[in-house]
Formats: sequence, C-alpha cells, structure tokens
Amino acid sequence: MSGLLLTTPRAWLRRHLLARLAGGEPSSPLRGRTVLVTGASSGIGEATAVAVAARGGKVILVARRGEELKRVEGGIRAAGGTAHAYACDLTDAEATELLVGRVLAEHRQVDMLVNNAGRSIRRSLSASYHRVHDFERTMAINYFAPVRLILGLLPQMVERGSGHVVNVVSWGVQVKAPKFAAYIASKTALDTFSRIAGRETYGAGVTFTNVRLPLVRTDMIGPTDVYRKSPAMSPEQAAARVVRALEDRPLTISTWVGNVSEVMNLLAPRLSDAVAHAAAKRFPESPAAARHADNRERR
Repeated sequence: MSGLLLTTPRAWLRRHLLARLAGGEPSSPLRGRTVLVTGASSGIGEATAVAVAARGGKVILVARRGEELKRVEGGIRAAGGTAHAYACDLTDAEATELLVGRVLAEHRQVDMLVNNAGRSIRRSLSASYHRVHDFERTMAINYFAPVRLILGLLPQMVERGSGHVVNVVSWGVQVKAPKFAAYIASKTALDTFSRIAGRETYGAGVTFTNVRLPLVRTDMIGPTDVYRKSPAMSPEQAAARVVRALEDRPLTISTWVGNVSEVMNLLAPRLSDAVAHAAAKRFPESPAAARHADNRERR
C-alpha cells in the first residue's frame, strides 16, 4: 500500500517541507526504482529517461529504433546513470509479450511504466473516407500497445502491492479539436482505460496518472506546417511534467486550456462546436492531407 501514500498533496508537501527544513533538496522517490519508458529514442521519451536517470532511477529504454536507443543509453551511462535499451515494435503483440518476459527476467520487476510512444495525425474526415487504416494504425500504437504493456506488467505490480503507470496523452481529450479524430480518439481511449484501471487497482497499491500535454516541439509535429509558428513546449518541459507524475502520482496533470474547454463542452456544447468549427477553418489541411483529398476527387 505504500504507493497510495504518494498520491496525496499532503504527502508531497510533507516531503518537500522536511527536505527544506533539513537544508537540502527532497530525495526523489525515483531513486532506486526501475522505470520503463516507451518512445525513448527521441523527444519526450528521451528527455524523460534522462531526467529519471538523473534522479537515481534505473531506466528501461524501449522504442523501435535500436541505434537511437543505444545513443540515449550511452548518454545516460556517460553521465553516471543506469539505463538498458530494448528495441521493440510495440504494435507487434508477440514482440511485446517477449519484451515483457525478457525485462522481468533480467530486472525482476518494473516499478513504474511510462507509456509515451505514439503517433499523431491531423487529417479531416473529408480526406479520410478511404483511409480507415489511419484510425487502425493510430489505435495500434496509441491505445492497444500501452494496454498490452500495462496488462503484461500489472500482475507483478499487484503482487508486490506497489506500482505506478503514467500515460502521456493530450489536452485534445478535453479540447476535442477538429481534424484530429483518429489521434484524439485513441488518446481518449487510453485516458479512460487508465481511470477505470486505477479504480480497480486502488486497493492494490497500483496507481495511474494521465498527463494531458499541450503541443510539444518534437519530430511528430514536423509534417504539420501550421505548427511551425505555434507556441509549443520543449521536450524537456514536457518531461518535467512526466517526472512530476512519477514522483507525486496525481490522478491527472492537465492544462488550464484543456480544463476550460472541458467545462465549455459540458455547459455550452453547441457554442463550443461553433467556435471549434470556426477555428478549424482558419487552419488548412497539411500538404499531405490536401494532396490525398485532391487525388481522391480526381478518381
């Protein structure tokens, strides 16, 4: 039940106040913990892995790109941290099952899981009539892959009576922005799954946090031209929120924009629809989506 004690603001405040009174910084709860981070070869995942290792955690790095994983692993070790790289395509059910078995065999346990790997797509429904595979591929990595990992690692967490899962989702689960049906639906599925899972494991010492991030300046947003001049977090700023989720274990970390949007969607749904529709018209399709729409119209 020790994991539950970290979920309360009082526990967070006590830890920080005691450290201040002692004249030092609070010791991170990540010290000595084994933390598995997916999508760790770049962006938010890499920044999170580096931050966890700097706080004394042992990081299990997972991503498809083996060479990039080795680079991140080498950087962490050169800085005095502990990291182990495992290349895996998380959309492959058999490969993921083998990954879970290998990690548990070699490290005995995973204390914390960060589901960060994912893909985004910005394409209107009118350009998606013949692209059901966009929705299938997005669900495969954004929803089914993290659920597969959670189900694989959860038994050993429940048996120990301690564990924590952090899901990197999106403020889109509250904002519900047009042109992101595939992406936001997949992230909303994970967000909802984790809230329910957290209720089922409440008495077992296993907790869940959904980190609803705004736009982050990573390679994933590169193909969308409209984002080049849009305000965005750095991967390090996003990683700081993920680390806070690991250390303090709140139920959700959200943005004020997301919270306001959620309230407006409840209080004035039709007005919210009108505002979102007008805003979406100001930002055209990405070149790739526009080309697909043009080709479809010519057939």
